[in-house]
Amino acid sequence: MDNNYKSSIRIKDDLDLFKIMESGQCFRVRRNNTGGFRFIYRDNVLDIREGEKRIFDISCSEEEFSDIWHAYFDLDRDYAAIRKEAAGMDEYMKRAASYGEGIRILRQDPWETLVSFIISQRKNIPSICACVEAMALRCGRSLGPYGEHAFPEAPDLRKLGDKDWDSFKLGYREAYLKELVSFPPALDDFSKFGDEELLNELLKIKGVGIKVASCTALFAFGRMDTAPVDVWMQRIFDNVYDGENILLGKKQAGILQQYLFYYARKENKF
Repeated sequence: MDNNYKSSIRIKDDLDLFKIMESGQCFRVRRNNTGGFRFIYRDNVLDIREGEKRIFDISCSEEEFSDIWHAYFDLDRDYAAIRKEAAGMDEYMKRAASYGEGIRILRQDPWETLVSFIISQRKNIPSICACVEAMALRCGRSLGPYGEHAFPEAPDLRKLGDKDWDSFKLGYREAYLKELVSFPPALDDFSKFGDEELLNELLKIKGVGIKVASCTALFAFGRMDTAPVDVWMQRIFDNVYDGENILLGKKQAGILQQYLFYYARKENKF
């Protein structure tokens, strides 16, 4: 084990770090220089690398991983069982679930997730990643020897001048974010809401439509029955399921959505 890593853990269930990075749910995961991946959650940085026999090297203690990263990677949920159940739905879902094996829904910071998905509207994933990272580098807190920065909070972003905002190339989304940072919602209180009420509260925020609200509910608040519908998902429904949203009312619909989304986008379907 090299100097990046302090300990090792065994994770028996699905966990493919590359697929998670490529799944469209997170925008600051990157490869590190040791063959692993770097994740940032609030003020915490994790380097993690898969070895043999489902052993993962980690750059923190086992206690810290248990306290912070276990929930972040949603490790109490049996994704292998979800894939098995999905395989019984239909042939296309079976292929998608198999292809997406290893994807997990990250439990991300609500503020960063909300801002990131407001930025995401009509932008491709590389552009979103560039914007989010530029904002962190410009005014996020330094996270010490890692050379990384936390995602900036609303007070940090309020300090930006017009030239700073212009440099992010946000287009029409800039107005949404300026209003958001001026009057930030109390997102920590949103956890108390049920799924429908949570979506309704998020939809009250300027610049937030149903897709952004659904992404925030799923990827920040862990509402696994919520399945965002974007262009890729609508193409799947139209071309495979005769226009029917087959995820409506499904348990774990958000996880099924990730399998379908990843499969269609990576295989260049439709």
